[in-house]
Amino acid sequence: MNVLKRNNVSIIGNSEKVMLFAHGFGCDQNAWKYIKDAFIADYKLVLFDYVGAGQSDLNSYDPKRYATLDGYAIDILEICEALKLEDVVFVGHSVSCMIGVLAAIRQPAIFKKLIFIGPSPCYINKGSYTGGFDQETIDSLFEVMDEDYISWARSLAPTIMANENGPELAQELADSFCSIDPDIAKDFARVTFLSDNRKDLPLVPVESLTIQCTDDIIAPLVVGQYINENTLKNTLTVIKAYGHCLHMSHPAQTIAAIRTYL
Repeated sequence: MNVLKRNNVSIIGNSEKVMLFAHGFGCDQNAWKYIKDAFIADYKLVLFDYVGAGQSDLNSYDPKRYATLDGYAIDILEICEALKLEDVVFVGHSVSCMIGVLAAIRQPAIFKKLIFIGPSPCYINKGSYTGGFDQETIDSLFEVMDEDYISWARSLAPTIMANENGPELAQELADSFCSIDPDIAKDFARVTFLSDNRKDLPLVPVESLTIQCTDDIIAPLVVGQYINENTLKNTLTVIKAYGHCLHMSHPAQTIAAIRTYL
C-alpha cells in the first residue's frame, strides 16, 4: 500500500520543524488554505485527505478499519512513519482533534504538541456532561442524512459555518460536504457523532492547545472548558466568534492563537 497516495499527502516547504494538518468531517486538506501560508516560513507543512475525502484513494476504504476513530489515527501514524516525521506539531479540526489524541497516545514520541480547533470528546449529552446534542437529535440527524445526503449536507453546512460568516463560506463548506463519497461520509458521520473519547483526555502525553469560539453549535464553549479541565498540560484560548470552522471564518485570529501558543 502506498500510504502517501492513499491519503493524497502534500508536503510544502523543507524546514526541519513539522506541522501536520488534519481536516474535519466533510472537508479535505483545502480547508487549511486560509491559515497554512502563515506557517510555511517556519515549518514543513504536511497535509492529507482522509480516505473518502478530497483526492484520496476511495478503493482503500475499509468499513471495518474505519468503524472507529482508531482507524483514522492509525492512518496518521502511518503517514508520519512513511515520512519519518518526529516532533510533529499536530493541528486538527473538529473530529480530527480526538483522532490526534488517539494517535499521540499510541505513539507519543512522534508528537511535540497538539493543537485542537473546535474539538469535542463527545457530542452527546451524558449525565452531567454537556456535549451539545441529545441522542434524539443525533438520531434524527442520521435519519435525514440517510434519506438524502446531498440535501442534508447543503442544509447543515450554513449552520455549521454560521450564517454570520457570510454565504460564500457556507457555500464552500456545502460544496466540500457534497464532494465526499456519500456512503463513506455517512459512516464517518456516525463514527464522529457517536464516539466518546472523554476517557482518553487524561492520557494525552504531550502539551496541547484548545481553540474554542464563543458561539459554536457543534462544540459549545463548555466542551472546550471540559477538555481544558480534563487534559494535562492543556491551554484554552477562546475566540469571540460564530461557527465551527474558525480556521476558515476567522483565519487571522486562529493564526494568532497558534503563534502565541507556539
